[in-house]
Amino acid sequence: MSAGAGVRGVPPGRRRLALGGAIAALVVLPLVSGALATASIVGLVRIPVESIVALLVLALIPWRMLRLAVATAFGALVAVAVLVAGIDRGYQAALGIHFVPLDWPQLGDAYGVVASAIGPAAASAVFTLAVMLVVAVGVTAGWAALHVDAALRHRGDHGRAALATVTVAWIVMAVAAPPLRLPDPVAVAASASSLGSAVSRAVSALETRARVARQVAADPYAGVPATDLLTALEGKDVLFVFVESYGRVALEGDDISDGVHDVLRRGEERLGGDGYASRSAWLTSPTFGGVSWLAHATLQTGVWIDAQAVYDLVVRTDRLTLSAAFGRAGWRTVSDVPSNRHPWDVGSSFYRYDTMLDATNVGYRGPSFGYAQIPDQYTLKHFADQVLAASERPVMAEIDLVSSHTPWAPLPRLLPWADVGDGSIYDAQPAQSEQMSEVWKDPRTVQRHYGRSIEYALGSVLSFLENVDDPSLVVIMLGDHQPAAIVSGEDADRDVPISIIARDPAVFDEIAEWEWTSGLRPSDASPVWSMDAFRDRFFAAYRSAG
Repeated sequence: MSAGAGVRGVPPGRRRLALGGAIAALVVLPLVSGALATASIVGLVRIPVESIVALLVLALIPWRMLRLAVATAFGALVAVAVLVAGIDRGYQAALGIHFVPLDWPQLGDAYGVVASAIGPAAASAVFTLAVMLVVAVGVTAGWAALHVDAALRHRGDHGRAALATVTVAWIVMAVAAPPLRLPDPVAVAASASSLGSAVSRAVSALETRARVARQVAADPYAGVPATDLLTALEGKDVLFVFVESYGRVALEGDDISDGVHDVLRRGEERLGGDGYASRSAWLTSPTFGGVSWLAHATLQTGVWIDAQAVYDLVVRTDRLTLSAAFGRAGWRTVSDVPSNRHPWDVGSSFYRYDTMLDATNVGYRGPSFGYAQIPDQYTLKHFADQVLAASERPVMAEIDLVSSHTPWAPLPRLLPWADVGDGSIYDAQPAQSEQMSEVWKDPRTVQRHYGRSIEYALGSVLSFLENVDDPSLVVIMLGDHQPAAIVSGEDADRDVPISIIARDPAVFDEIAEWEWTSGLRPSDASPVWSMDAFRDRFFAAYRSAG
């Protein structure tokens, strides 16, 4: 059978249409990854070299099965490049970072967030459609290469001449464009470049892991006896309360900050009446828009942890964490992470928590609210009743509040402290389906809902402080990261507020040299620390009694 036999019996018009479609596919599909990388359709107006190389290789192969294998490999290259570029574009839009292939376990968490935002059925449909599109890209690219190769073979010398002409034209344009300062008309392996960039990021991540390993090994507090750590906080209950997505934009963003400032202003007044004082500043988070556990680990370890691969490395070491230090010094250590629904081995093996609370063991009987299965006020009420009031030793805890997690709706309402109960009271509040479609209509709507979620989360913390009678209580309240770009903006920084709240003036005497701002609202003049600097400064401040 000749090379052109496959198209015999097909009307000429349809043959020309099929050939035109195959040529278009060879020109456009390999460029999709580059267009995704630059977020511009201008990247589609070029000549992809990988298509030319594929046709040149196919032209040299006389065996049909080997040509099929080459076309399949070409299609797979294009499909994988589009997949990686698409994931990377999603990471940049949501988290402000590039996707590193070593962080692939995060994709499951990303799917969970999408499912919370649009519902499991819609998320499954989106995931299925995305997979189908990637597969279709690969199959179409492979088919197009075979089809164009067959057409060129059918035309004999004329086909070979056409391929040679295109190849020479590509080379001439590639060489001439830079010195003549012309717009780049050619794409130097857009698909391969996309994959190469991903590989480069993976290599860089491995180099970072090596650097971090050296940093972990050089811990200045590793050999400090437990009796010499945190002595200025002896007898106090110390809570590190992370407020999800509580970033600088919450205090400075249009259509957001007014409500948040009102909550904090009223809170300062009420807390002042109860004998509390507070100091505030800024921390620069290692993450943006999500992946909160990287910020938690950075604060706890004093190591800059900005990628899953680094996190995985650090949690397999014996790096001294804040929780482990408190545990060594005699505190009962507790993690309260209401977003966790499965065993968390790292909590015991690395953070050394004595008690770990999660969605499965806090007795919540109410409905979920989007991603946040348990409202923040319930989390704090349960902690106050079942941990603080019942503990015979001072308590150190990390409490992660998640009601302000994307998609920021639906939100529970603040309740009288005594009415929270087992959470079944929340059954009377709006169902998820009644609010989801409203939230994501436009960015301004999303921003308003984000602001309300922060108001609720901060209100929950203030409700806790007003209702817990604990003169020895010290609360370090902070954000984990800025919200996604749809709220923070494309060029937003990574700063988050941090406040220390306590009744005992000695708590603030130990940190006087920090020069933090009085109150719950840091200002533009407040210090800005890298989040990984906090652990060592905290240890240094509270290591000896005042």
